[in-house]
Amino acid sequence: MKPTRPAAAAARPTLVFLPGLASDEEVWADVRAALAQAASPALAPLLDAARVADVHTRCASLPEMAATLLSETTGPLVLLGHSMGGMVAQLAARQAPARVAALALLGSSARADTPELIRLRTEACEHFAAGRIDEVLRANVPFAFHPDGANDSALVARYFAMVRRGGADQLIAQNRAVMAREDNRPHLAAIACPTLVLCGEDDGLTPPEVSREIAEAIPGARMELVPRCGHMLTLEQPQAVAEALGAWLEHIAGGAAGLN
Repeated sequence: MKPTRPAAAAARPTLVFLPGLASDEEVWADVRAALAQAASPALAPLLDAARVADVHTRCASLPEMAATLLSETTGPLVLLGHSMGGMVAQLAARQAPARVAALALLGSSARADTPELIRLRTEACEHFAAGRIDEVLRANVPFAFHPDGANDSALVARYFAMVRRGGADQLIAQNRAVMAREDNRPHLAAIACPTLVLCGEDDGLTPPEVSREIAEAIPGARMELVPRCGHMLTLEQPQAVAEALGAWLEHIAGGAAGLN
């Protein structure tokens, strides 16, 4: 009688952080540091192998960003997306549902842009093309941050510096990609993986009701609000965000998602 061959161990998912529009890896830096500091032995390997994706800087549309992310990775994925990054994560789950082991959507939306939002983004792109990035950013601060954050000069300066690094061309291209997206709400009910939805309690760009409709549409999704926090929650309240993400990762690691 031939000995039976042991079943191959399931591949450990890759943890991928997806920045939002006009953001880079710095938008996740404080959260990643807090997660690493508090990580249990079970989660440490997952965090050690984590990466920050830059597909939003190289692709012209959100579906292309999702497809490129999938083509440049292998095996199961745990996708953590902020704002536009959350839109890309939703599309990745739609394009390859069997590969997405879990989703965390932070300050994101499943809606298409309204005509009014398209008008505002188009005007902003005209300002970017004319070299008036800071003018748009100053007007955006009250919507991006809780009043406490908006009055924190160091935090706002860090935000401005991050957006300036991307430059006008990236700002224009990413806004065009967001304007062109379709309504993803009809597809949310098909998401079967564990999903966490996080939103700043005072988010003026993607308000809590936008996150709530995502959480209500995805079966079994969990939603949490971050107090005294606006849209840039990973910069404004990184410790609270890390605690929520860490607890959620621990929870799903012990469940069906099989993160270990």
